[in-house]
Amino acid sequence: MLRTLYGRLTLALVVLLLLIGVIYSLLSLSIAQHSLQQLEQQLNRDLAQNLVQDRHLVGDGRLDQKALSDTFMAYMTINPSIEIYLLDAEGQILAYSAEPGKVKRKWVDLKPIQIFLQDESAYPLLGDDPRSHDKRKIFSVTPVPSLDDLTGYLYVVLRGEQYDDLAQLMEQSYLLRLNSWALAGTLLLGLLVGLVLFYYSTRRLNHLAEAIEAFRQSDFTQPQLPIITGSDELARLGDVFRAMAVRISEQLEQLKQQDAQRRELIANVSHDLRTPLAVLHGYLQTIALKHETLSLPQQQDYIEAALRNSEHLESLVSSLFELAKLEAHETIAHCEAFSLSELIHDVTQTFQLNAEQQEIALKIECGMALPYVWADISMIERVVQNLLVNALQHTPSGGSITLSLIHIDAQVMVRLCDSGPGISEHDMPYIFERFYQAERTQHDNTHAGLGLAICRSMLQLHDRVIEVESTPGKGACFCFSLPTACAVSSAEC
Repeated sequence: MLRTLYGRLTLALVVLLLLIGVIYSLLSLSIAQHSLQQLEQQLNRDLAQNLVQDRHLVGDGRLDQKALSDTFMAYMTINPSIEIYLLDAEGQILAYSAEPGKVKRKWVDLKPIQIFLQDESAYPLLGDDPRSHDKRKIFSVTPVPSLDDLTGYLYVVLRGEQYDDLAQLMEQSYLLRLNSWALAGTLLLGLLVGLVLFYYSTRRLNHLAEAIEAFRQSDFTQPQLPIITGSDELARLGDVFRAMAVRISEQLEQLKQQDAQRRELIANVSHDLRTPLAVLHGYLQTIALKHETLSLPQQQDYIEAALRNSEHLESLVSSLFELAKLEAHETIAHCEAFSLSELIHDVTQTFQLNAEQQEIALKIECGMALPYVWADISMIERVVQNLLVNALQHTPSGGSITLSLIHIDAQVMVRLCDSGPGISEHDMPYIFERFYQAERTQHDNTHAGLGLAICRSMLQLHDRVIEVESTPGKGACFCFSLPTACAVSSAEC
């Protein structure tokens, strides 16, 4: 049982209650003893003085020894709990009412006697017990014959040896039993209350432990932990464990998805790299084996084909590294103000020749006096390039591609529309995923499916979203917006 939290708490509670009970009993006895001493000394303060007056111990300014002896004998019979001593002015014991051989001291300290005669607020005041070398007891004292003509003191010990014997018997019988029963009752009541509280607390802990064990046995996939009621630490602990379990499940699911994506990425990369490598290797091997039988034009054709595949391979690897850096958040957008219309014209100019060779009309629609935008110019240039490459790949001969710039409030919208076959509903949710290729481009070795994924990642670094609209057979439109420099900069517009 001591191995459980409930058992250890129970043992700690029992020890604590026993310790509290013992300390309480000792304090109670000490306080009671102190109070009784104070009360008894106050009640018998004038006992010594009354003895002197009632028994006529002083006559003609002198102490009557016969009357003193008679007083000793009388009070030993009437009140055996007190002891009477006659002291000289120096505190030496001259006579006493005790039996011969009982008195062990010859002197009594006068300092408590002097305090007794001067200060009534110092009770209980303890003086030397002539029957013991180390005990001190409450007393009453008076000077004899008087303070004006002092020859000694009548020193009365209020709790003599017989009183001590009887008090010890009483304490060992009644008080001891009373304190024992009180201590046992208090201990039992506190123990019962503590056991109930500990059971309630540890019961909730046991439920939480069972739920966590079930969560572990489910391979951390079912975070259905019980709700612990209340607002104490155990309830907060349950909430923390529940949130942690949900987070662990989510992270495990993310790891599974990432592992699946990693496998898919490896498969896609292997497929996309294998084709240009195989073609490159084939042409180079042909040149190496048949260079003596091939004519110069044939060798030139093979070399050009190998170069085209080498360039495609270089472009694919570069795109892979670029996308990996973007998804790993290793790339930061360095924004600045620039003219978007100039950038669009420059990028479009580089694709004009390809468009003419494919007999595609490449047009720009731009309003007058467009404001500067705030973005990373190199990233936006890459986004526009990828969109144009994608549009040229999907637009047939005789088609058109239109780039439009529209100023709307504090933004400039870029809209690229083509007259190609459009995007099917099946492909629409996946076109921005890396390595995804529509059915009609799956056999196109020049299309790796990375361009739109790079566009989306670069715009996400600008906190922007790229959107697409398409109707099958009527082309597709890609659009995104950039903030104007006036909206984010303190420079004059």
